[in-house]
Amino acid sequence: MPRAIHVLNGPNLNRLGKREPEIYGRTTLAEVEAMCRAEAGDYAIVFRQTNWEGQLVEWIHEAIDEETGGIVINPAGLTFRSIPVLDALKMFRGVIIELHISNIHKREAIYHHSLISAAATAVIAGLGARGYAVATRSVREMLEEAERA
Repeated sequence: MPRAIHVLNGPNLNRLGKREPEIYGRTTLAEVEAMCRAEAGDYAIVFRQTNWEGQLVEWIHEAIDEETGGIVINPAGLTFRSIPVLDALKMFRGVIIELHISNIHKREAIYHHSLISAAATAVIAGLGARGYAVATRSVREMLEEAERA
């Protein structure tokens, strides 16, 4: 199995550090990427962000075709409305961790139901930007465990 973890970010996450810091904090996406790389161990990190649903689907397809070991995905607003992202993730055979910086269950009702969770191995919400480090480390540990088996 290729030794890569894809970290995929959806709409508006390029504005981290500036957008609603009372909800999302002041950590930038570049700082998030550095956290992920620090936790990846021997795994390569493919780190991407897009504001376009179709691009996110294409990147999931790439991860499938490359037989990538795991995906950490923060689909942002696409979490609650994107059947195409869900369908793409359902084709992925590796580890998928759905990640949200805020606790989506503590927010307004429109944020409570994730379509993406149906395809996720695990969900992390509410840890702030540090959730990316936790998610990346968790994917790495699960992949290492699978390699030993």
